[in-house]
Amino acid sequence: MYKNHYVSAIIAAAGMSNRMRSSMNKQFISIDDKPILAHTIDKFEKCKYVDEIIVVAKDDEINYCKREIVNKYRFQKVSKIVRGGKERQDSVYNGILALDERAEIVLSHDGARPFIKIKNIIDGIDGAIKYGASVIGVPVKDTIKVVMDGNNIDNTPKRDLLWAAQTPQCFKKEILMEGYRKAIDDNFIGTDDSMLIERLGVDVKMIMGSYDNIKITTPEDLIIAESILKGRETIFERMELILQGR
Repeated sequence: MYKNHYVSAIIAAAGMSNRMRSSMNKQFISIDDKPILAHTIDKFEKCKYVDEIIVVAKDDEINYCKREIVNKYRFQKVSKIVRGGKERQDSVYNGILALDERAEIVLSHDGARPFIKIKNIIDGIDGAIKYGASVIGVPVKDTIKVVMDGNNIDNTPKRDLLWAAQTPQCFKKEILMEGYRKAIDDNFIGTDDSMLIERLGVDVKMIMGSYDNIKITTPEDLIIAESILKGRETIFERMELILQGR
């Protein structure tokens, strides 16, 4: 089913990394002696249903990314490294403009989410094919409060209705393009790609992901990342590859 569709993955790696408090872009910080971005790309490289990978990087880091990530780790599916924009939305749009003309399904993923499971990538592709739009996420564990001016709690949403959105976010290309065109026309900046599609009135299917699929943003996240790596056993990674044969 999946191989009847050309699948492209856009990996956004052009963030400023301000909260990491590091002189180095967080994407290039190593965990387990390998850059975070290399861990991330590797998952999409190993997913046999992904046909191409487009990496979006800061303009002054494109050559470094090509040399120290793509070439060093011999990623064969990375077709282009393109320049990022002011906002994440601008960066993803630059990736969209660089898509192979055969692209039918487009995945948008954060470069700083290295623990995405191959099974979740496949589930996201499946969701995009079946529903047109899907997002990987997990139910929230904490009680969420809506806070207004003065830090006063306004209300408490029902927790069983709340999910934390992750990436990849997966779409049929024409739906994603329409969402971005409307956002540009309206001068609208969303917090994720799904938000642009929701504005079209298109239903977006939430797909169960993994609590390990964290976005590495702060120095504390690096400690969690190392813990996740140490807790994973090779057998689980092999099982993910076996699942692709379904």
